[in-house]
Amino acid sequence: MLTEKIKDIFRPLYRQWERVEMSLLWHISPRRLADYHYRRCYHRALNWEHPRDIDEKINWLKFNTDVSRWVTLADKYRVRPYVEQCGLGDMLVSLYGRWDHAEEIDWNALPERFVMKTNNGSGDVLICRDKSKLDTTLWTRRFHNLLNLKFGLDRAEPHYVQMPPCIVAEELLDCTKQSVVSSSLIDYKIWSFDGRPAYIWVCFNRTHHSCEVMTYDLDWNAHPEYCVDRDHYKVTHTAVPRPVSLDRMIDAAARLSKGFPVVRVDLYEVDGKPYFGEMTFTPAAGFNYFYSQEFLNRLGDLAEIGMK
Repeated sequence: MLTEKIKDIFRPLYRQWERVEMSLLWHISPRRLADYHYRRCYHRALNWEHPRDIDEKINWLKFNTDVSRWVTLADKYRVRPYVEQCGLGDMLVSLYGRWDHAEEIDWNALPERFVMKTNNGSGDVLICRDKSKLDTTLWTRRFHNLLNLKFGLDRAEPHYVQMPPCIVAEELLDCTKQSVVSSSLIDYKIWSFDGRPAYIWVCFNRTHHSCEVMTYDLDWNAHPEYCVDRDHYKVTHTAVPRPVSLDRMIDAAARLSKGFPVVRVDLYEVDGKPYFGEMTFTPAAGFNYFYSQEFLNRLGDLAEIGMK
């Protein structure tokens, strides 16, 4: 417990220094930054000439293809019209507001319960269950700082760097109405390849320090052999029941991913109803070190990246 408290104290300082270091390397060469992260994860060089596993292919796509649609569709706010165009508007979480500047947030107009986040971030989310206890001054300052971060730069994700940042507030989904007891929403992250869903990475019981995970195939068979325990990601021993809306989820992932060599479609299910989360074109920024090499190769074989 003491170790975790010490980590919490120094984590912001470490993250700030790491961002500075990664920013310098980005400005030297974004591709070299990707090389650096890949070597740090796998202790080998990224094969740019003949990419094989899914992380090599994701990084190849970052720097060798047109990612302009990623800029729009990885945006948690601007993706909404695309979801509607795909006939999935009923899966969108209710939107309460959008702001370009933290100082513009109308806290009084928001309901007692809501979730607030930036359109381009990952993990920096305000979950408000009782607005009367919310320190709005603190959160205004925090979102001001988040908007001024160059998200994506430190992990070599050019489409996030190009994304105009904003803040969105949405309905807070009830995590008590799920198929298994979880301290957080259960994420159903569906790996999809040009309209072909393939595997589902399930994440739940999220905290700042850990997250329980498991990989399932489309027939809802668990594959613990595809997962690797890491400091943050822990292979779960809890059997997650097959979602009631699994068929609808798979259909949604097929529609949303059509035309893209690889994209992970992240969804939720509350009280049997599926909800859209986001589209992730560079899962884990292309450094999915919490999967076995066999699974990384298996996913890589499914991604047709059109190399000449």
